[in-house]
Amino acid sequence: MTLANTHPLPTVALVFDFGGVLFNWRPTDLVAQCFPDRASGPEASQALMTDIFQGLTLNSDWAAFDQGKIAPEPLAEKIAVRTGLPVSGVASLIAAIPDHLTPKADTVELLARLHDAEVPLYFLSNMPVPYARELQARHAFLSYFQAGVFSGDVGVSKPDAAIYDLAVAASGRAKGSLLFVDDLAENIAVAESLGWQGGIVFKSAEQVGKALEVRGIL
Repeated sequence: MTLANTHPLPTVALVFDFGGVLFNWRPTDLVAQCFPDRASGPEASQALMTDIFQGLTLNSDWAAFDQGKIAPEPLAEKIAVRTGLPVSGVASLIAAIPDHLTPKADTVELLARLHDAEVPLYFLSNMPVPYARELQARHAFLSYFQAGVFSGDVGVSKPDAAIYDLAVAASGRAKGSLLFVDDLAENIAVAESLGWQGGIVFKSAEQVGKALEVRGIL
């Protein structure tokens, strides 16, 4: 919802990623929790995480889940066949992710500051439909966003250029006015190549806040 105001809105609008920016996303911790026998140390956890999520590349099983092209049950079966993990364990990992995606309190605080400053806020997230609906139901602060795009709703995911065009359309703004906050530099690079104003590679809420102050947005 856009709040009524008596002065012009800022010319820059912010587009936020979710996982790793607004919500904690630590897949190696999740893997170690779900499969302690196979992920007995940092290196083993990292290797197993890579096997399960396949680096989240566009042609991976998990990307198909992000894009709404496969349901949790067949996804669990595919991962189990590929990794040798029990289907039940993989299914438990998939089901545990909404609880794992806890809000990053400092980023939520930054989001509230931007909302109070009447900076237009949008989102662009690789997120399967079940997780997207769960997060929307749980977290009232997501109402700060005027609009946004979840990959599961549109059948395409970052870094495919098509989802960036859908995000621009959802915002109703010129792409040159959009500033993207994402934790992956490659996703920012795609936005810039498509004519977005640019982006900030997320390291911390404090770092992003300072960058926005330098730009005169906060």
